[in-house]
Order: sequence, then C-alpha cells, then structure tokens
Amino acid sequence: MSNEGWLADTRDSYDTVAASYAKLVRDLLADAPHERAALALFAELVLTAGGGSVADIGCGPGRVTAHLHRHGLDAFGIDLSPGMIEVARRDHPHLRFEVGSMTDLALADASVAGVIAWYSLIHIPDDEIGRVFAHFRRVLRPGGPLLLGFHVGDGSRLKTEGYGGHPMKVHVHRRRPEQVAAWLRAAGFAVEAETVVTSPESRLGGILFARRHPQARPVSQGRRQTGPT
Repeated sequence: MSNEGWLADTRDSYDTVAASYAKLVRDLLADAPHERAALALFAELVLTAGGGSVADIGCGPGRVTAHLHRHGLDAFGIDLSPGMIEVARRDHPHLRFEVGSMTDLALADASVAGVIAWYSLIHIPDDEIGRVFAHFRRVLRPGGPLLLGFHVGDGSRLKTEGYGGHPMKVHVHRRRPEQVAAWLRAAGFAVEAETVVTSPESRLGGILFARRHPQARPVSQGRRQTGPT
C-alpha cells in the first residue's frame, strides 16, 4: 500500500470514529495502574532533566496529553485525524493540539524535552517505522526521553469495524518488544527499560522507555526547522 493510501485510510477511519472512540477510552487509565506508573515515571524523567515541552504524538482525543499536563508537563498533542483534534480541543480547551503526521513532523530539530507515542504506532507499517523513529529522534533534545506503548504480538490484521460499530479501514500491527527496541537502537536511541502488561489499554501491551543519545548524528529524513503553530 502506498504511503498516501494507508495514511488516508487511517485519517478517514479515525475521523469517522472520533466521538465514539473518545467516550470509550476516556477513563481507561483509571483501571490501568501500571500504565499510570509508566506515565508518571516519564513525567519525572522530563522534569528532573529541566522540563520543557512534550509532544504526545498520535494523541487522539487528548486524554494522555491531559494526564501528563496534570503531572506538571507542558504537553501538547499531534494527531493525523482532524476529527480527533476537534474532540481533543473540545474536551481539553486549555491545551494545545495540532493536526500532523508522525511520518513528517513539523517540529524544529531538538525542540522538545520528551516524546510519547501511546499505542499510536499500531497502524504504522514496518517499512515506515524507521522514518518515524528518525523524526522522533530529530525533534528530541539530546538525552531526551521517549515513551512508547504498543500491542505485543506477531503479524497484522485489517480492522474494518471499530468503536461504536463504525466502518474503519486500518491495519493493526502487533510487534515484539525486542523488534521495537532494535528499531530504536538503529535510529539512534538508547533503550533503557521495557515491560509487558495486561490492562484495559491492551490485552498484551508493551511499554518501552528510551532516550536520545546525547551525541549528535545527522538525520536525513524530512528535516524541518519550523516549530508547531
């Protein structure tokens, strides 16, 4: 599938389910103590390093962005779906949300203190992961932390019906933590911790902490110099 094809399918699918999805996931963290602990640790890592803005990439309706804000972070959200961003702005009007793609982040180099992608890599094809991680590394400050959440397993499936029974057309990719860690190392990250959990977020979810290596290294993919609007 072409890059434009799967991106368009993902955007259109989540535009369709935005309202029902927001209702479904709004309170998931209340029953997910291990995920809350991971998010709290991520916030602590950012704050002890001096703080700064944090990009929640693939933020959906903004629930994790808001959760991080309550932990004292200057968090903002980016999502491919304009429908999701509309819901996020409605539910969290005090926070900043922008439409954008993790395959081509319109953020300046080394402009954020932390990056989180919370179960938002699940629709990214394997051959695009390297480009996405290169962007994550590019926009992070040297030494900045990255937190990933993803579904653990093997293979992919086509999801044709989603939240609230609405039609969707997205491939859901499950990955092994060791594969995700290998991709991160290849992109210039130091992997610091990983765990697997079962929770309302995922029947089998991977949580992985990494950090951008302090040493600078050129990244050739889609370098941008403009900050978020």
